[in-house]
Amino acid sequence: MDRSKLILLIHTVKYLRLKQIYYQLYYLIRNRFFKRNYTKQLKKEILPLNWNDSFLYPNSFTKENKFIFLNLPYQFTDKIDWNYANFGKLWTYNLNYFDFLNQKDCSVNEGLALINDYIKNEINLKDGKEPYPISLRGINWIKFLSKNKTSNVDIDQTLYNHYETLIHNLEYHLLGNHLLENGYSLLFGAYYFKDEILYKKSKQILKQELTEQILDDGAHFELSPMYHQILLHRLLDCINLVQNNFWKEDNLLLFLKKKAIQMTSWLEEVTYQNGSIPMVNDSTYDISPTSGQLFEYAKRLNLHWNKGNLMDSGYRMFRNNNYELFVDVGNIGPDYQPGHAHSDTFSFELYVKNKPILVDPGISTYEKNDRRLKERGTKYHNTVKIGNQDQTQVWDGFRVAKRARIVNQQEKENILEATHDGYKNFGITHTRRFLSNDYKILINDIISKEINKEQIAFFHFHPDIKELEISNTQVYLPKENIDIKFDKELLKIEEENYEYALGFNKRETAKKIKVYFKTTLSTTISI
Repeated sequence: MDRSKLILLIHTVKYLRLKQIYYQLYYLIRNRFFKRNYTKQLKKEILPLNWNDSFLYPNSFTKENKFIFLNLPYQFTDKIDWNYANFGKLWTYNLNYFDFLNQKDCSVNEGLALINDYIKNEINLKDGKEPYPISLRGINWIKFLSKNKTSNVDIDQTLYNHYETLIHNLEYHLLGNHLLENGYSLLFGAYYFKDEILYKKSKQILKQELTEQILDDGAHFELSPMYHQILLHRLLDCINLVQNNFWKEDNLLLFLKKKAIQMTSWLEEVTYQNGSIPMVNDSTYDISPTSGQLFEYAKRLNLHWNKGNLMDSGYRMFRNNNYELFVDVGNIGPDYQPGHAHSDTFSFELYVKNKPILVDPGISTYEKNDRRLKERGTKYHNTVKIGNQDQTQVWDGFRVAKRARIVNQQEKENILEATHDGYKNFGITHTRRFLSNDYKILINDIISKEINKEQIAFFHFHPDIKELEISNTQVYLPKENIDIKFDKELLKIEEENYEYALGFNKRETAKKIKVYFKTTLSTTISI
């Protein structure tokens, strides 16, 4: 390993918790030298739970063994290969989640046939035996069996074995949303099998992890609106489960409701009036339930929430009758699990009259490749890059080394100013100030001192913005009648294309501008 890679690794590992390191080593040694299959005879009849779907998943399975995940279709011509890996691990994971059991047009017979085929091939399973897909698949099987009032001894025994595997392989080496998903699934397993051991572990995980992972303003601490929607959906499912199946009488339901109310309040704050969410950090389209679906689900569960704020998550939303301005002035988080974070400090999105104008490009892949690095990098966001360095060192798909930190922040009504130290190895800081009024947004960028490094502010336009009129100090959007003016001290403006993510493996060409400046830049957006 060369010196630079070693330093990068040190700056990554130093943020890990001892618990993560311990379980990384423990699982590595145990699974290499003491690997075992977890089987435990199920000695009682299992009855379906009371379950009604809140909403159904989008279609990902059609007849004749055709599946589509991540916008990549594939048809198995002979038999289903549950380890199919030609489209990457995330596609294989989705195949093993079994979300398709709970889509609109999957019949009972089709669903049972898919489950039985899976069981028949269980001895050969690879990715599907990992704790994360076990967690999601367990919930989907239980929902499907329960809503269809179906009991099957072989399926129940296999499902029970999967939960035995899960409880002995909980994702303490990762923590974050993975461990929380383990906890959600264990609760479903506990209720389905009336299993005290599963329940005790589930309750412990949910209380500990929801207390830590849900910030005081209601945000999930990985700061991805998409993952927030996913995890809120699962939390609402857990409330649905406990409310409609009387087994335990303790304080868990009240705790789950409290956290769901916090999360719903935060989601309402960040959701645009047209129903979209900001595509910040690892967020993209057609993966999670929509905010509208989640709000309706929460109402059906009789949850009531009030208007919240975005203080703890580091996000801000400025709203008036003309536009919505979403701003990121927070730190990378959490320190020990930043795998879904981007190098995007001070980036922003702008919607005018419910239409996206300036956007975060989002993500289109989880593969460890150049596109993944590009989509996480500074120059793929509406912020400032200095020299060839990212504000935050994102690398290897889901790793983060040195991180930009907010070192100063001031705000009052319609004004927000913050400073980060992501370029401290250059001996400088970057300050960005937003001033918002009804028809104008003023953005001031200040580099703390003159340096001989290239300084570029990036502005990414939504693909619907087809025409830009660029002069020396101005960019005009004629169709939208939006004017972006820069101060006279800038060096130049360049236009180029970029790939906007419409979902995984689905992109559309759009326009961006690069504004070269020296030390200070004043930007005025007139609407």
